[in-house]
Amino acid sequence: MATTADFKNGLVIDFNNDLYTIIEFQHVKPGKGGAFVRSKLKSLTTGRVLENTFNAGVKINIVNIEKHQYQYLFKDDTGYVFMNTDNFEQITVNKNFIENPLLLVDNCMINILIQSETNKIVGVEFPAFVEMTITSAEPGVKGNTATRAMKNAQTESGLDILVPLFIEEGDRVKIDTRTGKYVERVSK
Repeated sequence: MATTADFKNGLVIDFNNDLYTIIEFQHVKPGKGGAFVRSKLKSLTTGRVLENTFNAGVKINIVNIEKHQYQYLFKDDTGYVFMNTDNFEQITVNKNFIENPLLLVDNCMINILIQSETNKIVGVEFPAFVEMTITSAEPGVKGNTATRAMKNAQTESGLDILVPLFIEEGDRVKIDTRTGKYVERVSK
């Protein structure tokens, strides 16, 4: 058993019969009364974020989570199929665990979070950035470069993004998986 003194960002705890990861926390010692910990928790099963206050020193159950790197292969009726590149074992991940499936491209590497005790998948972590090819882009209008003008484009997975005017079909771009926005053009 651990206490609130063991809190750190990314820690997974068992709270209200669900698994939550700690997004942020703050230890507070007011002038009057006992100390407490304000926290923001994200459910690994539903993705819902909630704020909770724990009294200082309260016992919590820490859940051991292992991260394994898997390669995305394809999507079928049961979910998304990934392969462990070490032992070539394939697993299927339920659609509910993939927040933005349009960020998945063939052969991209992601981390799958597995609970150690039950060997159950509890979440999926995308890398910070993915590279994709632009399959269609509106033509850039000459003379619109005085400001940071953007145009609509679509990636190989069907993701619609805004890109600068100089991006053309066939260009590789880097996309931030947290925001789903264009970051930069990848040199060929």
